[in-house]
Amino acid sequence: MEGLIQKSGYIRPGNGGGHYAEYIATRDGVEELKPGGYLEYMAERHRSHGLFSADGPADLEKTMDEINGHTGPVWTFIYSLKRADAVRLGYDSAEGWRNLLLAHLTELAQAMKIPPSNFRWCAAFHDEKHHPHIHMMVWSADPKQGYLTEKGIEKMRSQLSYEIYRDELLSLYQEKDLSYQQVRDAAMEAMGRLIREMKSGLCDSPIIASQMETLAEMLSEVKGKKVYGYLKKPVKARVDAIVDELARLPEVAECYVQWNRLRDELERYYKDTPREHKPLSQQSEFKAIKNMVIREAEELRLGTITFEDTIMRDEVDEDQEEVYYVWSSRWEMAEAYQNAKEILSVYENTEEEKAEQVQVLEQLWSTGFTVAAHQLGKCWRDGRGVLPDDNQAELWFRRAAEAGHDFSQYALGKLLQSQKRMDEAVSWYEKAAAQGDSYAAYGLGKLYLEGKDVPKDVAKAVEYLRASAEQGNEYAQYALGKLYLAGEDVSQDREQAYSWFWESASQGNKYAQFFLAHFNDTHSPNVLLSATKLLHHLGRIFQDNSVPPAAPVGHSVDWKLRQKIRQKKIAMGHRPDDHEEEQNQGGMVMGGM
Repeated sequence: MEGLIQKSGYIRPGNGGGHYAEYIATRDGVEELKPGGYLEYMAERHRSHGLFSADGPADLEKTMDEINGHTGPVWTFIYSLKRADAVRLGYDSAEGWRNLLLAHLTELAQAMKIPPSNFRWCAAFHDEKHHPHIHMMVWSADPKQGYLTEKGIEKMRSQLSYEIYRDELLSLYQEKDLSYQQVRDAAMEAMGRLIREMKSGLCDSPIIASQMETLAEMLSEVKGKKVYGYLKKPVKARVDAIVDELARLPEVAECYVQWNRLRDELERYYKDTPREHKPLSQQSEFKAIKNMVIREAEELRLGTITFEDTIMRDEVDEDQEEVYYVWSSRWEMAEAYQNAKEILSVYENTEEEKAEQVQVLEQLWSTGFTVAAHQLGKCWRDGRGVLPDDNQAELWFRRAAEAGHDFSQYALGKLLQSQKRMDEAVSWYEKAAAQGDSYAAYGLGKLYLEGKDVPKDVAKAVEYLRASAEQGNEYAQYALGKLYLAGEDVSQDREQAYSWFWESASQGNKYAQFFLAHFNDTHSPNVLLSATKLLHHLGRIFQDNSVPPAAPVGHSVDWKLRQKIRQKKIAMGHRPDDHEEEQNQGGMVMGGM
C-alpha cells in the first residue's frame, strides 16, 4: 500500500496566489462542477471551473481577489492517490475529497496553528490518469496567524490517511500481528535460554580480564565522577572495547541477534527504512552495561571483596525427622505442622487455603509447639496466607528464636540486618552460629571481612568462615580459598587455598571449580572473575530489555518505545487519541523453603 502522497508549499503575499487558484480551478483534467447534489452549480457563473470550498462550489473571482489581497502567506498542498486506491476507496471524484476535507477541518487548522473559525481554504479535484489528486490552498482570515512545521505537515497527512485507509490498516495490522507473534515467541524462547546462561554461567576470557586491568589503571587517573558520560575519550574507548568484546561471546552474540530480530520485526510496521544494527556498545538500550564495566573496574582497582553467593539457599528449616522424634508423643501435632508447611510452600495453592494453615500454626504455637512460630514468621515475612508485615514477622521469628531454634535465630538476624539493626542482627547470628548453624557463621564471616555494616575484623572473619567451612558450607570454603589465594587480608597460602577450593568444588561450586582450573594463572582472583561478573550484568540488562515490544494489536511496550510507536502510527494515519490497550506483564520472585 503506497498510501496518500502529500506535497506542500506556500505563496508569499503579492506573488500571484490568485492566479494559482485560477490555474488549479481551470487546468486540463479538473472536474468541472455540474448542477445537482451538494455541488449545485450557480447558473449566473460566467465560466466553468472546479474550485470548491467548505460551502460548496467556490466563487472563483471572489476567491482570487481575496487571495491576491491577502497580506499573509497562502499554503498550497497536493494530495494524491494511486488510481486503483482512489477508485476502490471512493476518492475518484471531487465529492469524495470534499467530504474528507470537511471531516477534518478542525485537525487541519490545528496542525497549521490557525483557529478553526479563521481557517480558509479552497480546492480542486484533478482526475489524472494514474494519480487522481486534489490541489488545496489554505490561509487564515487573520494574516498574522498560521505556522506550519514538518510535524504539522505530517500530522495533516496522518489525519487524512487514517480516514482513507482506516479499514484496510486495521486488517493489515491484524495480519501482521500474527506474523510478529510467531517471530516474538521464537525469539523470546531463544533469548530466555541465553539469558539464563549469561546470568549463571562463567566466562573465561583472558582478553576481557586484561582489558579490565588496563581500565582499572586508567581509572586511577580519573578525577571526579567515574561514570561514562564524564570520562575522557581514551577511557570511553576502552570501555566501549570491553563491551564489544563481551558482544563477541557466543551466548551474547546470539542473544543480540534475537533481540535485533524482534526490533526489526516490530519496526516493519512503523518505519519505511530498515533499522540500523549498531554495535552493542552503541545501542542505547544497553548503555547501562558501560557504567557496569566502569564500576567493576573501579572495584578491581580498590580490591573490593566479593563472595559470589547470590544463588545460595540459606534458609534451612528444622529436620523433618527431628520434628517427629521430638514430638513423637504428640505425633498428630507434628503431622498437622508438616501438612501446613507443605500447603504454604506451594505457590499454586490459594490464599484461602494458606490462610487456614496460618490459623493451624497459631493453634499449634498456643499448645506449645514452638517450631510453628518459625513458619509463622515466614508467613508474615513472605505474605503467605497473610499480608506481608515485617513487625509480625519479627514477633514470630523472635518467639521461635527465644525458644532456642537456631534456624529461627538466623532468620531473625537476617530480618534485622535488612533493617540495618546490626547490633541485634549480629547478636542473633552469634547465637545461631554457637549452635552450629553454618550459614550464620558464614554471614558473620562476610560482615567482618567486608567491614561495611560492622567494623572490619579479619581475625574474626576467618574464625567464623573456618567454622562454617568445617561444617561443610561450600560458600565459606570458597571464600577461604579466595582469601588465601589473593593473600591481601591474610598471608597468602596457596596450599590452603587449593584445599578449600577443592572442598567447595567437590560440592559442585562452579566458582571453586573455575579457580582450580586457573590456579596457576598470574591474574588476581577478582580480575579472573571480572568477565563473569560483566556477563551476569549483561544477562540482567538483556532480561530488562527482553519484554517483547508491542505489535499494533495487543502486548505491552516500555514508555519510550510506546511514544515512538504512537508517533509513527499517527504518521501512518492513526488518530492521536487512538491508544492501544496496554497489558501489564510481570513476574514474581519466590524465595524461602
